[in-house]
Amino acid sequence: MNHPSRATAAVHPSSSEETSSTFKRRFMVRLVAVFIGGMFLDGYILGIIGPVAGLMRTDLQLNELSLGMIAAGPLVGIFVGSPLAGWATDKFGRKPMFLVDMGLFLIASAAQFFITSGDGAVIQLAIIRFFMGVAIGGEYSIGGPLLSEFSPPKLRGRLLGLTLIAWYVGFMVAFIVGTLLHDAGTPWRLVIGTSTILALVLFVARLGLPESPSWLITKGRHDEALAIARKYVESPQMRESITEEMDLRMIQEAQAAESKTKIKNASFGMLFSKQYWRTTLFTAGFWFCAVTPYFAIATFADDVLKEIGLGGGWAGGVGLSALAAAGVVTTVLLVDRLGRRILTVPGQWLCAGILLVIGVWADAPAILVLVLFLAFSFFNAGYTTMTQVYPAEVFPGHLRGVGMGFAAAFSRIGAALGTFALPWSISTFGMGLTMVVAAVIALLGALLSQWLAPETKGRTLAEISADFSH
Repeated sequence: MNHPSRATAAVHPSSSEETSSTFKRRFMVRLVAVFIGGMFLDGYILGIIGPVAGLMRTDLQLNELSLGMIAAGPLVGIFVGSPLAGWATDKFGRKPMFLVDMGLFLIASAAQFFITSGDGAVIQLAIIRFFMGVAIGGEYSIGGPLLSEFSPPKLRGRLLGLTLIAWYVGFMVAFIVGTLLHDAGTPWRLVIGTSTILALVLFVARLGLPESPSWLITKGRHDEALAIARKYVESPQMRESITEEMDLRMIQEAQAAESKTKIKNASFGMLFSKQYWRTTLFTAGFWFCAVTPYFAIATFADDVLKEIGLGGGWAGGVGLSALAAAGVVTTVLLVDRLGRRILTVPGQWLCAGILLVIGVWADAPAILVLVLFLAFSFFNAGYTTMTQVYPAEVFPGHLRGVGMGFAAAFSRIGAALGTFALPWSISTFGMGLTMVVAAVIALLGALLSQWLAPETKGRTLAEISADFSH
């Protein structure tokens, strides 16, 4: 087989200066840092509300519905922002959208300092936090593809998994910072506005980042892709992946020219085409089934902890999140060694069984329920790490942004169900049946992953998308 992209590289050997290995490594560290910083902000803005909720309730005379609107604002924003930003990043590029997205977050976060008191305060805060959520949703569908497209295959799972660690750390840090500032008598507007400082740092750090070679290839800009690869990509395997993508794209362009058709641009409709429906079903369904029981069981766990004298305060706010973070760390350390499937499928079967036991064993000792919950938290967090890895790997380059954005948005439906439907379900159907429903959702995720989850360890993005879209 001929390799036209390699021929192109030979014709333009000086299309960009070859930089040092040190420069390239520093670039990868910077790229990873600015992306996981966005995920840190996601956890931070969700966690910062808790410590100052009492102050906000008193100052703004909030009822439970109003407080729920404020807390839910980012979740709704993520639902809207993820698919829109995914579409935009596939159309306009990763580089401009990555900067625009953090700019939106910076403006919205700074606006929290200027919330007025009175009747309009709740609406102001809900709208502001909605736009913060829109920006965070964009982080999933812009940063995920960008990081995956620059990551060496042998490290890609680990680097993508770091983002979920950042989420848990962000949530914990927000709880600590919020509690300390609250105890020091800091006004709640300043407390929730602390996210502006990190947003400003991340915005500046993103200035000057290059465009993704993979995205440039989808637009036929092969020389630019090669130039960026020479300047920023150190891994020989990653360079080989870029040339493979270029070869595939040129073949697609040749076939389209021969059949006198146009190569379609990214669209939501393409996600459900005959070629890609399995990819969409797996990523969106798996992500939904992973997060829905988590939010349900996390709410239930706080009641259990209180029953045995461990609920609330630092134990509930930091300790349980730390355990979940340990599950993510374990997965991140193993994902590029053991592979994706073994860290995805067995854990889901186990968690479905744990939830079923909690649901049907009504008289189980509180200490046993606590142990089961701790086991669930650890293993659920482990396979939930794969929700940051699989969507960024299995979609082809021209659909990577919109595909990951759709999967992230669909998962927010599960997050909302877990957060808001649980109290109604417990009061209407009881704790036991509610946990059984959660077990069924986890079981559906296990069945879906057993059927569709591919093994992508060490493979190039071109190889993965070619196999998974047929």
